[in-house]
Amino acid sequence: MDIPRVPARDAAERELSKPMYHENDPNVLERALDRFWEWLAGVLDSAAGASPGGPLGLVVIALFVMALIAALWWRLGTPHRTAVVGDALFHDRPLSATEHRAAAEAHARAGRWNQAVQERMRALVRSLEERALLEPRPGRTADEAAAEAGRPLPGHAEALRSAARAFDDVTYGGRTADQQAYTRLRDLDTEVGRTKPDLTTTARGATG
Repeated sequence: MDIPRVPARDAAERELSKPMYHENDPNVLERALDRFWEWLAGVLDSAAGASPGGPLGLVVIALFVMALIAALWWRLGTPHRTAVVGDALFHDRPLSATEHRAAAEAHARAGRWNQAVQERMRALVRSLEERALLEPRPGRTADEAAAEAGRPLPGHAEALRSAARAFDDVTYGGRTADQQAYTRLRDLDTEVGRTKPDLTTTARGATG
């Protein structure tokens, strides 16, 4: 008995839609992965066709890109996030004033003036702590350090406040320092180190 084409097709579709014929079909994730790999293969084939030398040229380009990434990684170091906790002057492990000065000079030689200013300010404050003119205190800000240091060093009080503002500008204000800013801070650090403190002013401030 002949069956018309359309009813025959509908009957075949109903038969093939039964679950027994689809028990081993790939799931949604598997189908998505299959389509992804097909797309990726198409992209690579297109790139190989467009690149000079075909597939071999594509391999050479990929190796060049990986070498460039490796060179940048080696030059810039491992990317990391820097957490800024409030406006504290010191965040890392404690360093001596000499170590901060050495770091500042290294940054200055490389033309990294922001970092040079930051390290020189830290060196200045650490040296005051080492001379017992400032009490070591975690979380102290540059402004607080300048205000406290201005009491035993009244002749440098304004310069200390300016140094603190320069530190804040490059650290939190998004501004860029230059060689002149670093030179001023370096000279202030040297002058403060040679200045005899006024301990009577410090005593009056402590008792007032």
